[in-house]
Amino acid sequence: MPLALSELWDDLLACLDLRAHPADTPLTYEGRNQRLGYHRLFGGQLLAQFARAAHLVCPDKTVKSLHALFARAGHPEEAVRYEVERHHEGGSFATLTIVARQSKGVVATASVSLHAPEDGPAHQSVAAVPALPGPEDRRDLHPLPWETRTTADLDSPGAESPEFDLWMRTPTAMAELSPALTAYATDLTLIGTALRPLPGLTQQDAGKAFTSAVTSHTVWFHRPYDAGDWLLLRQHSPVLAHGRCFGRGDVLTEDGSLVASYAQEALLRFSAGVAG
Repeated sequence: MPLALSELWDDLLACLDLRAHPADTPLTYEGRNQRLGYHRLFGGQLLAQFARAAHLVCPDKTVKSLHALFARAGHPEEAVRYEVERHHEGGSFATLTIVARQSKGVVATASVSLHAPEDGPAHQSVAAVPALPGPEDRRDLHPLPWETRTTADLDSPGAESPEFDLWMRTPTAMAELSPALTAYATDLTLIGTALRPLPGLTQQDAGKAFTSAVTSHTVWFHRPYDAGDWLLLRQHSPVLAHGRCFGRGDVLTEDGSLVASYAQEALLRFSAGVAG
């Protein structure tokens, strides 16, 4: 039986409570997996745990960028070990490599850059944020364990522009979890966005009309923010070709501040006779 939203939320928070093994070389953390009933680990979980491990290693800094490469599917029944190597840690910046490993080998790797907060001039150039959709536009997007709203139907079989706007806000949590929670959400709908121009195909056809797997994912964090406030994930997929799709997005607050950006490449291999 699927977990309720509150159970999914508690389950995700438990996954972000990484256990340190300080005597190990390299420094290692261990994280449990979500109980989603999937045959493989959700990539968003790995992204969130990468972000969490980086913060625990450098608690006086915030994650500036995280670039993950996914080597193989992770097994949901086995805990993931995160091996952290410090390449540089100064007063302002730090650079880490994190390897996510299970008994069969490396599941994913991440290069993470962190930065101590500092003041300076600021500007941005982004399109205006539309009004927050009303409660009638609430959607359940499994496995996101929080409220989401959108005026678009990502599962519509008609041909649409490869764009998708998603509003979200998490339950109240520690502010230091906001990057991990946001990274988790950015992994969910970019492949579905890339499929929108193809008539008769949606992300619900995964495993039947096509095979998909994220190969790389990057998140950049620009400003402090609270994931418990409304955030707009505005995304676009500019290209799908040669068995791969690419998408990118921005994360904006309700008042229009650009707080994060992200990009993803994924395998998107169609069955014979599908999508031309």
